[in-house]
Amino acid sequence: MKYLLVLATIIILVSGCSRIPEPVGYEYSTQEKMQAVHHWNVLANHLSSRINNELIRSDFLNASVFVKETCGDDKTPCEKGATSEFNEGFRDLLITELVGFGIPVSAVPDSEAITVNYKVQVVRHNTKRLRTVKPGVITSLTTAVAVAQNISSEFLAITLAAGADYINTTYARKTDIEVIITTSMVFRNKYFFRSSDLYYINSADYHHYQKNKGGAKKIQLTSSQTK
Repeated sequence: MKYLLVLATIIILVSGCSRIPEPVGYEYSTQEKMQAVHHWNVLANHLSSRINNELIRSDFLNASVFVKETCGDDKTPCEKGATSEFNEGFRDLLITELVGFGIPVSAVPDSEAITVNYKVQVVRHNTKRLRTVKPGVITSLTTAVAVAQNISSEFLAITLAAGADYINTTYARKTDIEVIITTSMVFRNKYFFRSSDLYYINSADYHHYQKNKGGAKKIQLTSSQTK
C-alpha cells in the first residue's frame, strides 16, 4: 500500500509539469572521414566534375574560372601566410583537376572570369557521442555463428574472419572534430553554384585545417664578448 501511495504521488507531480518533446536520435547514417591527401584529391575531382557540369548547364562553355582561397567570408582574401595546409594544397589539387576537365583556369584575378571560392570551417564537439555499427551486422554475425555451431572448426574460423573483414572495411576511429568545406561559384556578384561537404578528420590532424600562425618565431643571437 505504501508503494502505491508513493507511485500515485509521483504520477500527480509529473502530470502537473509541462512536458517537453522526447529526444530521439537520427536514423543510422554515414559520413566520410578524411585521413590522407588522397582524400583531398578525391574531393577536388568530385567538385571539378560538378563545376564542369554546372558550366555546361549554365552555358558558360568558353568562360574561364579563377580559384580564390578565402578566409572567413567570400569577400575576405587570405592574408599572406594565413592559409592552412589544406587551403593551399586543396587549391593546387582543384586547379589541376579543373584543367584536367578542359576548363580554362585564369592564373590571376580577372573581372570577366567566374570566381571559384572555397573555405573551411572546423567544428569541435566536447560532448561524448555514441557510435554504432551498421544495423544488421551483429545479427548477421550472430546468425552465422549459430548456424556454424555444428560444422568444422576450420569453416567456423573462416566465417568469423569474413565477418571481421566486413567490419574492418567500414571501420573508422571515432573523432570529435569535423570540417565543413564550402565551395561556390560567383559571376558578377551572384552565386550560381554552391556546395557544402561535411567530413570527419582525425583529432591529431587538426593543424592541417588551422590557419598558419606564421611559423616559429625567429630569435636573434648576439655575443656578449667584446672584441
